[in-house]
Amino acid sequence: MSNSIYTALTRQSGLMKEMQVVANNVANAATTGYRSEGVVFSEHVQRLGADHASVSMAVAGAHQTDARQGAMTKTGGQFDLAIEGEGYFQIETPAGVRLTRAGAFIPTPEGDLVTPNGYPLLDAGGAPVFVPGDARQVNIAPDGTLSADGNPITQIALVKPADPLDLTREDGVRFKTESELVPVENGALLQGFLESSNVDPVGQIARMIEVQRAYEMGQSFLEREDERLRSIMALVGR
Repeated sequence: MSNSIYTALTRQSGLMKEMQVVANNVANAATTGYRSEGVVFSEHVQRLGADHASVSMAVAGAHQTDARQGAMTKTGGQFDLAIEGEGYFQIETPAGVRLTRAGAFIPTPEGDLVTPNGYPLLDAGGAPVFVPGDARQVNIAPDGTLSADGNPITQIALVKPADPLDLTREDGVRFKTESELVPVENGALLQGFLESSNVDPVGQIARMIEVQRAYEMGQSFLEREDERLRSIMALVGR
């Protein structure tokens, strides 16, 4: 196979990965707490010798999460929380502690605040956040302090990884990290609000069209290159 085909195939593979990421962004444009994702391309250059030109190939090697703040939507829900500024909620999952910006929580019959998937929200000490079942009024201060009928009970954790690059998306709104978690100093909680997705639907659809056209151009090149090589082989074989 020729170097030009190898190069084109790596380009097509990268465009396919980017199309999948863009499509996922569009699908989650209305998902609470979702953060848009992009693809990071890297270039690999291989020297072929003094008498040959080098070969350059682009690889979609990593994903990048857009950290921009999403719009705040007022819901009035007592247990709907949005983070203004930096930081993530900590939730306990079967796979360990995970981070999220999705703040739609629900009290269980036992009094724990959980995500719609049933994962407990954690406080600053790493324990599940508990709300007394007989509480008439629950207030959550900007610093995360949760009070029931005027009595402080616990403080909801608001953290971030010490290494901001060590953050891996596990699904649409959950992230994992191996880095140490540190408290956030310039973040605040808003009770009765939810953070909307930070996806720009128009921009993502426009990018999807660009990627599709680029992929079609690459496919046409591969087809023409295949025809050229077949013609050469037919001539040589005569």
